[in-house]
Amino acid sequence: MGATAKPMNSTGSWFDRLWRVLLLGTMTLFVLNIGLIIAAVATSSFARRWLGTWLPDGWTTTWYTEAWREFQLGDILWVTVEVVFAVVLLALLIGVPAAYTLARRDFPGKRLLMLLFLLPLMVPPITYGIPMATVLYKLHLAGTIYGVILANLVPAAPFVILVMTPFIEQIDPNLESAARVFGASTARMFWHVLVPLLAPGILAASLLVLVRTIALFELTFLTAGSDSQTLVVALYYAVFAAGVRAPQSVDAMAMVYMSVTLILLLIALRFVNPTQLVSRVKEHPQPAT
Repeated sequence: MGATAKPMNSTGSWFDRLWRVLLLGTMTLFVLNIGLIIAAVATSSFARRWLGTWLPDGWTTTWYTEAWREFQLGDILWVTVEVVFAVVLLALLIGVPAAYTLARRDFPGKRLLMLLFLLPLMVPPITYGIPMATVLYKLHLAGTIYGVILANLVPAAPFVILVMTPFIEQIDPNLESAARVFGASTARMFWHVLVPLLAPGILAASLLVLVRTIALFELTFLTAGSDSQTLVVALYYAVFAAGVRAPQSVDAMAMVYMSVTLILLLIALRFVNPTQLVSRVKEHPQPAT
């Protein structure tokens, strides 16, 4: 028995080491590939001339000013800010009360309702984006900034619900009961008791929705007009629109987009732990017998 168990343990240990090496190698290749792509785009955005050599002939920041002027980045960034902050505000106004209801109340169809909320996050945006854009065009909202805000709100509000529900579940309901005992109304209790306790979650949800909205391409592309494009849609048109453009200016625009998104994402991760986005199953004590 001992002689048989030893080879089996040795084989299992060998497979375990092989699996770890393969996993580490795959992750290393992935990170290295992404890093080299970013390095190439960043180098090109500062290159005066870069043809067939390891490094450019010279360095310049002219492409950033060219991109700012050619692609009207000032107007595009302003539209992006308007869309993002409108979506964040509306998503919080809808998502926080909905998350509170789902965290504190049990009612028939609760699981089905939660599934409906999560569908826009699980289904690819293009699958519901095309019919939604058709409806918005019939309502004369597509092509305007209001249509872009409504389209981005569809996945943003469920995302706030997903983020806020575990935060609310971690708050002791006895605090709410104590506030009601002292005569606080629902609105007063929510504003003076819950909101201060939920501030980290609200901040995290706001930042994550902000990053998602900036990066969301499909819904914005389907509903944006010439004067309601966000940065990611403008970047797409800069790459694929007709005409001749210096690749360095497009790379400069891509670096602006990536820098804005990355900075906001790092700020969001500073305030939220990704493991908090998974709702915890409550343990109900068994009655004594």
